[in-house]
Amino acid sequence: MATNRRSFIKYASLAAAGNAAGLRPFGMLNSLAQSATDYKALVCVFLYGGNDANNLLIPNDTKGYANYATVRGPLALAQSGLLPLGSNGLYALNPNLPDIQTLFNSNNAALVTNVGTLIQPTTRAEYLAAGATVPTNLFSHTDQQLEWQNAAQSGATPSGWAGRIADTISTQYNPNGKIPMITSVAGDTLFCNGANSTPVSVSPGNLGGASCSEGTTECAAQQMTAQQLVSFSSGLSLVQADNSITSNAYTYAKTLSDAVQSVNALKTVFPANNGLAAQLKQIAQIIQVQASLGVSRQIFFAGVGNFDTHSDQITLQGNLLAQISPALAAFYAATQELNVANNVTTFTMSDFSRTFQPNSNTGSDHAWGAHHMVLGGAVKGGKMYGTFPTLALAGPDDSGSNGRWVPTTASVQYAATLASWFGVSNAQMSSIFPNIGSFSTANLGFV
Repeated sequence: MATNRRSFIKYASLAAAGNAAGLRPFGMLNSLAQSATDYKALVCVFLYGGNDANNLLIPNDTKGYANYATVRGPLALAQSGLLPLGSNGLYALNPNLPDIQTLFNSNNAALVTNVGTLIQPTTRAEYLAAGATVPTNLFSHTDQQLEWQNAAQSGATPSGWAGRIADTISTQYNPNGKIPMITSVAGDTLFCNGANSTPVSVSPGNLGGASCSEGTTECAAQQMTAQQLVSFSSGLSLVQADNSITSNAYTYAKTLSDAVQSVNALKTVFPANNGLAAQLKQIAQIIQVQASLGVSRQIFFAGVGNFDTHSDQITLQGNLLAQISPALAAFYAATQELNVANNVTTFTMSDFSRTFQPNSNTGSDHAWGAHHMVLGGAVKGGKMYGTFPTLALAGPDDSGSNGRWVPTTASVQYAATLASWFGVSNAQMSSIFPNIGSFSTANLGFV
């Protein structure tokens, strides 16, 4: 029920009325806006649908590429167009990720390989013999999206790992915060929901521009009515709870709108007609005013869809990656402009990867372990972390015979590494990630 109530209140429907919330003026905040003392932010970019990691990161040596091209067949990318990584160029990126290549080669981005949902370390033999505890409903979009977001065995776990971080350390780091620790610019998600904490949901681009389109008298009447509705005491606990959530949303809307409008606009140019760029620009604007919001820790959630490429994959994935690359580069440039590049770490998550073997429609089907991008000034970049899978059908890393790689790094290890950098202590880690003790390494060292 709590999740449904959160879903009921979306910032997009409240922005206009939010201007009615009474809150003191922010005044001159420009000098505060770029203070980064002990500030840290995590920015999740979720690639919905299952990004094909096999065409994100490709072996680029002669033997490795030849094997890749043979098995991938119509899905193989031409080697001449690949973007080599590092000085040896043994691996390369998809041709549509030139900005990520630049960030990697300048040590501001890293790749974490063959990551997926795991409950305990698992081998091919253990999986085939049903000798290991594995996440429920592997290869299911909905379940794997939820299990990446809640770091649990089942999608039924009602809180996300970001929400549990907020439950655990909000009081420690944001005791006087004017907004919640977590902000979503991609709607209501499990990732953001805690047991005791709730996120604020923002519609990108609407923080300062929403207004009433009617006359002054009519607008004032509408705003007064809206405030009376959320303050009305109904005597019914569920309605009263929704009133409280709505009232908080008005306050957060006003707080964010006033803060962002009190500072100079960012000089960094974000790509136009790019949904992810719009989300990341909004996040950058909120980071710009973090000091005035009274927060020293923030987590953001953004998302991009349509990675379920069962057909025409090269074109569809290429177009999506061509939007993601400049959007992430612009966001990194914005953190440099704000002098917080070392304080902000951006990372990708996705349902799963896709089969190494193509299907009959020039696409690929649902798989498991995938490669992910991490970028920011604090990232120990220019490196690949984890274990790259053996690209052999029915080989040592295949969960079957189609190239569904058994993860060699758990999503919970990936998350715990980010959480540790963010400020979660070793003592707090198990309450946020109950399964982390099943793995010998809780910190992968990429940040």
